[in-house]
Amino acid sequence: MADNIARVFADALATDPTRPMLTWYDDATGERTELSGATLTNWVAKTANLLVDEVALAPGDTAAVLLPPHWQTAAVLLGCWSAKLTVIDTPGNVDVLFAAADRVDQAAAWPAGERYALALDPFALPMRQVPPGYADFVSAVRGHGDHFTPYPQGGETDAASLARAEARAAELCLTPGDRLLVDTAQYPDPVDWLLAPLSAGTTLVLCANLDPSRLDPRTAAEKVTRTLA
Repeated sequence: MADNIARVFADALATDPTRPMLTWYDDATGERTELSGATLTNWVAKTANLLVDEVALAPGDTAAVLLPPHWQTAAVLLGCWSAKLTVIDTPGNVDVLFAAADRVDQAAAWPAGERYALALDPFALPMRQVPPGYADFVSAVRGHGDHFTPYPQGGETDAASLARAEARAAELCLTPGDRLLVDTAQYPDPVDWLLAPLSAGTTLVLCANLDPSRLDPRTAAEKVTRTLA
């Protein structure tokens, strides 16, 4: 069993970095964003470089990610794991915190060294108004490099998360080449919508505010082979 999330991510992209790796829909706004493996890798690298070069974090430092399922959340989580940060999900002191604009009040329970806010707007637009005490993630991350070499060894957090992910992938019968559609409102756990598919070499169609009337045509258009909805 792999013990390194960054390695699993790299393996998932190895077959064809140009193929659609993650396609995002929000049926409330009509947004559709498609990221190839290469494009998602660039976002992950920029995030990891931000954490290491700008925030000066080191393996074992801690991060809180108060974000809903989203393609930008995937970049943040994978960037944190590439930099070997420990992502924690219970309130406490952390070295860096990422929060959706509508979760800033919730984030007050997390004392943090650095804080980044995400509007999660279409086209990754910068925030119009940044909450006090925060930096705009999109504006901050764009200036960082598109390449990052992950630290070579996974930690206990990597191993535990991947053990759950591989068990979940087996439960869902995911295999390399599958394309999984996920209703993110029903399955907000990153193990379901990110790590299990990656561990199986499966590409993703993530749907927020899923309109049931669009499920069948979307399944056909996106060549979906598995559905979690």
